[in-house]
Amino acid sequence: MSAETPAAAGQFTRRRLQFRAWRGARPFWAGLFVALGGLPIAYFPYANLQIGHLTLAMSTTAGAGSLIIGVLLVVLGVSLWFQKHVRVFAGVAAILLALVSIPVSNLGGFLIGFLFALVGGAMAVSWVPGEPPRAEPPLEGKGTDGAPEGVVPAAGADDTAFPGFPEPGTQAGPAVPGPRGGMDDGEPSQGFTAPGAHDLSGTSPANGANGRHSAG
Repeated sequence: MSAETPAAAGQFTRRRLQFRAWRGARPFWAGLFVALGGLPIAYFPYANLQIGHLTLAMSTTAGAGSLIIGVLLVVLGVSLWFQKHVRVFAGVAAILLALVSIPVSNLGGFLIGFLFALVGGAMAVSWVPGEPPRAEPPLEGKGTDGAPEGVVPAAGADDTAFPGFPEPGTQAGPAVPGPRGGMDDGEPSQGFTAPGAHDLSGTSPANGANGRHSAG
């Protein structure tokens, strides 16, 4: 396999995509059918059918008219490719020429050219250029994900987090132990303070007397 094969394949793909885009922007098939319809209409009146030693001429008295109809159909078909704004006129003209070819050109080229020109003309008349897709405007009063306008929906909770462990992506700080129920740094905690230890009135709840008079 040569080294130029991938480049050639890429160039062929690019050309094919360009042709597809060109074909989609105009009534391509309508022009093709109209042009193909003109060929048998113009050919059969001037053709000779050879049957053994017998030569059968299919030319008629309107041979020149058949040639003119066939050439006009080919011109209309090519015009549909490069002048798409004349599609309505070209389609109607192709249908009329196809009808005229029935009595003039051997039943419209033995109905082959007649059918091609008739179908191609109808396709040309009915073809319309496509419109590029337009972006839909946002609904009034609606924000992102169905939330009210101006409100950003909160992010979902992380189901992978465990109690007591930091969430992924966050740095855990130093753990600070809470106060113990008993002794804290050698002193009794607030929960175990004796009754009246902070009473400054001098009255002991044990005997109900003033501490100053008891000392005297």
